[in-house]
Amino acid sequence: MEDRKIDTKMTILETEKAIKQVKDLFEVELATELHLIRVSAPMFVQPESGLNDNLNGFERPVSFDVPSLSTSVEVVHSLAKWKRYAIKKYGISTGFGLYTDMNAIRRDEKLDELHSIYVDQWDWEKAIDHSQRTFVTLKETVLAIVRAIKRTEETLKRLYPSLFSVVSNDVYFISSQELEDLYPTLTPKQRENKICEKYGTVFLSQIGCSLKSGKPHDSRSPDYDDWELNGDLLIWYPPLEAAVELTSMGIRVDTESLEKQLKISGCEDRKKREYHRLLLEGQLPSTIGGGIGQSRLCMVLLNKRHVGEVQASVWPKAMIIECEEKGIQLL
Repeated sequence: MEDRKIDTKMTILETEKAIKQVKDLFEVELATELHLIRVSAPMFVQPESGLNDNLNGFERPVSFDVPSLSTSVEVVHSLAKWKRYAIKKYGISTGFGLYTDMNAIRRDEKLDELHSIYVDQWDWEKAIDHSQRTFVTLKETVLAIVRAIKRTEETLKRLYPSLFSVVSNDVYFISSQELEDLYPTLTPKQRENKICEKYGTVFLSQIGCSLKSGKPHDSRSPDYDDWELNGDLLIWYPPLEAAVELTSMGIRVDTESLEKQLKISGCEDRKKREYHRLLLEGQLPSTIGGGIGQSRLCMVLLNKRHVGEVQASVWPKAMIIECEEKGIQLL
């Protein structure tokens, strides 16, 4: 993988054209690799459905009242649970799946080069047999996604020769506990930087469960991913000299892992919600799924230094001034 920090000097209009090319190219590659069809998805759900994703547990959903419903709805944080329900509702067979454009607002996000309150991602989900709830299935899916990203990157480089590669087909797999064992004195983010600087493209697995230190590498909602069968795809990104997450994904909880994770998290009250009731009654299919950031992928494949270069959002005044001084063109 090339270690370069050049500025490709695209104009804003050239960047806008390239953004569409990234999205068009990658959608086709992803759908082909994972056998997915595109579907429509909600931007908001009713809280009592249990379909919203509470992410790390502290983020507040944006909500508003709907007079015609005599109730309020929440803007989705992600579609992790909705997609699994949709797999069942649409009758999608094992080995096939769906993807959708997910747009959301995460008002509690800390704004920086990689994070915005506006979220756009490809949410995808694939039906699997219960016997496929294994690390082998997870690893094969990770490699398929990396192939889709890499082919997209290679096409872009032919269109824009000044771009440099940031993704490798050679993925290094490591668990969060193995990573803590390697760097016990570092913070989780520092560990990610160390391992990605060394190996380039890394899949960090088993996120959510407590490590030997007594803390998880990162928090995860207890009711969508199985913490033993999930992870993040990370790359070393030279323009920021840091590890960047491209996607978070995992095999979804079954009845046993849901019961266990709800108990650990002190969230057993969620069993009363419709989604959780269906899952505990065995009425939802086994699936694997995840979310791939659209702006994040555009940012790294187009070698940008700020996510605001590939999406229109709001930023602190000081950040806008700093970007102007560095020649970073925010949309």
